[in-house]
Amino acid sequence: MEFLKVSSKSSPSSVAGAIAGMIKDGVHVEIQSVGAGAVNQAVKAIAIARGFLSPIGIEIVCIPAFADINIDGETRTAIRFVVEPRFLRGSTINDIQERMKLDSQQFQPQFFE
Repeated sequence: MEFLKVSSKSSPSSVAGAIAGMIKDGVHVEIQSVGAGAVNQAVKAIAIARGFLSPIGIEIVCIPAFADINIDGETRTAIRFVVEPRFLRGSTINDIQERMKLDSQQFQPQFFE
């Protein structure tokens, strides 16, 4: 399973662009963070992504969970966030597709390493 891996040095705006781009493409997003600083950056990115998506009628929901992962032979606890779309009340899929067409010239998601 693929995750967006966020570190304490990740740019929240760049991560937010990746989240918004994936949500607009109809893909649910899974984010993995290890450590307080990384979780902080991930939460900021989710909030920024909401700001990108909300004006075009897409609300997002975030589901956090713990996960045990192996890093360099050590077991660590990560926080995973599943981010999925939830459409605003009163918005039809046609409304959202039209807004996405208009918005696509302005919004260019940035991907990060």
